[in-house]
Amino acid sequence: MPQSEFLFTALEVLSALFVLALGGGVLAVVVLYILDVTQTKQAIRRNYPVIGRFRYFFEHMGTFFRQYFFAMDREELPFNRAERSWVYRAAKNVDATVPFGSTRDLRPAGTVFFVNCAFPTLGEDAAPPRELTIGPFCEQPYTTDSILNISGMSYGALSRPAVLALSRGANLAGCWLNTGEGGLSPYHLEGGADLVVQIGTAKYGVRDEHGRLSDDRLRAVAAHEQVRMFEIKLSQGAKPGKGGILPAAKVTEEIAHIRGIPVHTDSISPNRHPEINSVGDILDMVQRIRTVTGKPVGFKTVIGSLDWLDDLFCEVHRRGIESAPDFITIDGAEGGTGAAPMSLIDNMGMPLNEALPLTVNKLLEYNLRDRVKVIASGKLITPDRVAWALCVGADFVVSARGFMFALGCIQALQCNKDTCPTGITTHDRRLQRGLDPADKAVRVANYVRNLVHEVGVIAHACGVSSPRELRRRHARVVTEAGHSVTLDQVYPEPTPSISVSERASHG
Repeated sequence: MPQSEFLFTALEVLSALFVLALGGGVLAVVVLYILDVTQTKQAIRRNYPVIGRFRYFFEHMGTFFRQYFFAMDREELPFNRAERSWVYRAAKNVDATVPFGSTRDLRPAGTVFFVNCAFPTLGEDAAPPRELTIGPFCEQPYTTDSILNISGMSYGALSRPAVLALSRGANLAGCWLNTGEGGLSPYHLEGGADLVVQIGTAKYGVRDEHGRLSDDRLRAVAAHEQVRMFEIKLSQGAKPGKGGILPAAKVTEEIAHIRGIPVHTDSISPNRHPEINSVGDILDMVQRIRTVTGKPVGFKTVIGSLDWLDDLFCEVHRRGIESAPDFITIDGAEGGTGAAPMSLIDNMGMPLNEALPLTVNKLLEYNLRDRVKVIASGKLITPDRVAWALCVGADFVVSARGFMFALGCIQALQCNKDTCPTGITTHDRRLQRGLDPADKAVRVANYVRNLVHEVGVIAHACGVSSPRELRRRHARVVTEAGHSVTLDQVYPEPTPSISVSERASHG
């Protein structure tokens, strides 16, 4: 065929394809027009057919445009670009220094900064974090020097490669990994990390066929040497008063087997433990699990009011100090989750800034501070926030979303849709391919080491040799009047007005 005839034929074919595509496009517009003007659910689409659809597209895309193009470094919520960038750099183990000057505004009320001393601690005088023992009255107490640990994120809410990466990373860093309320999976165990098994209101992984707590299942889980502690989840910051939510799309056959629930159905936990109706019931469950497993047991809660803590601690003294929970995890209202009602996530519970020092004060008031260890949770992803928590009395800090950023989370806000683009919160194998557990485990470990190092830098600037020596006098907070006061002025340590024994007898 002559070249001219070939070119002419090719042009005819291309023209035909163009006409077909154009015709198909016109047909699609006509179909969309008819669909829009005949539907009654959305007024915008009915009044502005086809074009009105762009409104929903732009609304969806606006989230990402604000994140990448329009928001300033410290404007976004729940985490701003400055916070995310620090975690990314720490996880990648690259230079975390910044040039020129701080972009943080130190003037607003509530801003916390630390009190540097005239003679900071020299490098040769610095000391590593000291070890603490949790559960001294247990058969198998847990002793660790770890400051930052991985908070509860269930297998199911997280993907298999994400859990593997967290477990391996925790092992490399020497910190613990909380399983979340979804039960103990093989992937939690595979990485070799110390584990805290969380028992949610549905008792996933430790329940019998009727959904009740099973002593046999508890023994089976506790038989794993890696399982160091058990945490009873009373409530969590993002949804106090609401149980865990795992959409049906994420309830695979494997996850259903691990949890002991039906496959491909929404997994919704009760809003509280049915058998816990009083502070006495809390202590009863703590003691039951501790007796069956021989390991430390505590609970996780959101603080709303403090009255029930008075009742709880009085009951501890009435029964004996051995009856106390071995630890309490305080989750602030700013805590996160994969899915929660907006009415709770926005409006319920006390922020950690207030809840943590008040709870520590209650323990001091009842002479239980040494007996009950305190774990702080709620947006503690950067060194300054962790150092603040240590100042006001936390023994340990746990984070979930900080470690999600270490895994590569871009805050796409797709956690509840099984469409996470980084493979962290999805069971779509195609999306999971992007998350290499071996690589991300190293990033998890880097994040822990670099954060703890930076907390040490703050501690040394304050004049103490180790992070756990930080106290309330080492930090100041800006008041409404515009000047700052030390945290021990805002939250002074209490002196009991009557003896603990009197309180217990009156209770």
